[in-house]
Amino acid sequence: MSVMNLQSTGRYTAHSNRCAPFVPARGDRTVSQAACLVRQKAQLRTSNEEFLQKVAGCRVSRTSCRANAARTVVSMAAGDSKKILMLGGTRFIGVYLARQLVEAGHEVTLLTRGKKPVTFQIPDDTDQGFEQYKSAVKHIAADRTDADALKQQLSGAGFQVVYDMNGREAKDVEPVLAAVGDVEQYIFCSSAGVYLKSDQMPHREEDSTDPKSRHKGKLDTEKLLTDKGITFTSVRPVYIYGPLNYNPVEEWFFHRIKAGRPIPVPNSGQQVTQLGQVKDLATAFHKILSNPKTKNQIYNISGERFVTFDGIAKACAKAAGAPEPELIHYNPKDFDFGGKKAFPLRDQHFFASIDKAMADLDWAPEFDLVKGLTDSYEKDFGRGTFRKEADFTTDDMILEKVKSKEPALA
Repeated sequence: MSVMNLQSTGRYTAHSNRCAPFVPARGDRTVSQAACLVRQKAQLRTSNEEFLQKVAGCRVSRTSCRANAARTVVSMAAGDSKKILMLGGTRFIGVYLARQLVEAGHEVTLLTRGKKPVTFQIPDDTDQGFEQYKSAVKHIAADRTDADALKQQLSGAGFQVVYDMNGREAKDVEPVLAAVGDVEQYIFCSSAGVYLKSDQMPHREEDSTDPKSRHKGKLDTEKLLTDKGITFTSVRPVYIYGPLNYNPVEEWFFHRIKAGRPIPVPNSGQQVTQLGQVKDLATAFHKILSNPKTKNQIYNISGERFVTFDGIAKACAKAAGAPEPELIHYNPKDFDFGGKKAFPLRDQHFFASIDKAMADLDWAPEFDLVKGLTDSYEKDFGRGTFRKEADFTTDDMILEKVKSKEPALA
């Protein structure tokens, strides 16, 4: 796909190398059952018999088809419960994933340093649901980099599966592997940031990776798991958003929308990227569990559609129930921001194919972008909770310079 094609098209699809024609967002668009079946068949790449079983009950709308697929979480017969160790289970994806696993009947133990509460109620919890989760989840207090402490706590514990949601360097993973011994699966949260910048998009799992990436530690971990012969699965998310997001992705836009300020967007604003809702990612991670197709595989996980920078700003405003914002485009090379980050996303096309994950996991994102951002706003920022206070310092620098170049009115 050429950059020319990317920049001249309004919306993009994550399931092919071609841009889809622009379709105005109008909520759910009803489609015929036949069209829905054809679309699902192409995505899941299954036999006719398997396909008909998987989409049974999918009848009316495109969104209901996606939701039906997303909620088809691995069912468990008696004896299928796993003893799971999770690292990073008290932050963002791990918070939602741990709840899914407990609800499905697995025995989940969270390993943390023990400096903060392990369980806390989130907006998605009912009082009863939270109490059930709180009473079911277990906890081990230890530093993952302390090899001796890990061996003391984990050796002989009999964990069958490890979910590593916060490993950053291979050296952080080695003590865990040494302590838990042989496990059935090691499921690792990597990053799509490991891919080498390319003229051919979207990124696919077999694409070249960048040894100089700031996520090099994730690459090193994937290599470590391979070299040690560990049965592993690695997930490479693109940008993640949703309630409890500790990275200022949607929050950056919401702060400016709330303040009624123009939103500065670098260059043309037509840079194409991709966002995945945290709950969709948690479901994908869950579906990797005990799935033989995922053995020693890498998967890109994100949203179903691609979007421009300008499109994200507009979608955030819609999610917040605000008017469409004023967008100010600027050239970052004209400024010295003194090390401050003027925009929350990398200034380039950055998106990945999720075809492989959809096929192997029998999974599809439930949230479209506006629906997912609305969920984030209503359950986080809209309640007055956020991770970072608003800082408009770089915005003011941009606005001052851009306005000074505007021709004066006669």
